[in-house]
Amino acid sequence: MTRLAVPKTYKLYIGGKFPRSESGRVYEIANAQGGFLANAAKASRKDARDAVVAARAATGGWAGATGYNRGQVLYRIAELLEGRRSQFVEELRESEGLSEPVAQRQVDAAIDVWVWYAGWADKYVQVAGNGNPVSGPYFNISTPEATGVVAIIAPQESSLLGLVSVIAPALVSGNTVVVVASERAPLAAISLSEVLATSDVPGGVINVLTGSAAEIAPWLASHADVNALDLAGAGELSGDLSWVDLQIAGAETLKRVLPPESGVPAPSVERITFFTETKTVWHTKGII
Repeated sequence: MTRLAVPKTYKLYIGGKFPRSESGRVYEIANAQGGFLANAAKASRKDARDAVVAARAATGGWAGATGYNRGQVLYRIAELLEGRRSQFVEELRESEGLSEPVAQRQVDAAIDVWVWYAGWADKYVQVAGNGNPVSGPYFNISTPEATGVVAIIAPQESSLLGLVSVIAPALVSGNTVVVVASERAPLAAISLSEVLATSDVPGGVINVLTGSAAEIAPWLASHADVNALDLAGAGELSGDLSWVDLQIAGAETLKRVLPPESGVPAPSVERITFFTETKTVWHTKGII
């Protein structure tokens, strides 16, 4: 007997839940051959605003966790990805037209990125912080702290590895993120959201939007409650929107902006420390 096809509609991931777009909009996702693959929610301005609200609400708990605990959570994501490796390989093959060996390497690399950054969660402070020499009987110590809510435009041409390579470093120091996934191939991003929902990541720490990055990005860039922008995939956006326009919009609210770079960002401590603020504390050594 011929079975009825059950096309899937991929939803957004906001605040630990999977809502449809409040606008009710969806768009078709095509496979590498141009055929229908699935439907995905097309995020609206209100969806972006809801994602920022959820991210802001989660900042206290996530930034307040110990670095060791955050590292455990990130490592747990890698564990769950490893268990669903075959699913992600198949999705990359269908949506991006990759060969099986290439798709396998990308999934393995994405898992390795989570493990790499998990290892830095309780160590980057020793590298980025320092004791400052001062005159007088004082201790003067500078330590990095999370900047807050980071809005990210994920690379458009590497739907899983590119996505993981930009959200993982922002999470290490205790930031929460709102990420706009690859518009053409968002399947891996939403499947990753399903992994996050069943992992130890608190709701609101990672929020995933799908749809037109060129449409959503200006709203996030100008949002007053977003503290920093990672424009990793903004250089690949279609239309007249330039990443410089987003940088200008972010400057109105004094956001820290990481400009786009070609290809998938390599793991680096610099990507961790870019989304931190330095707190300096003075303390007396003794009574004079």
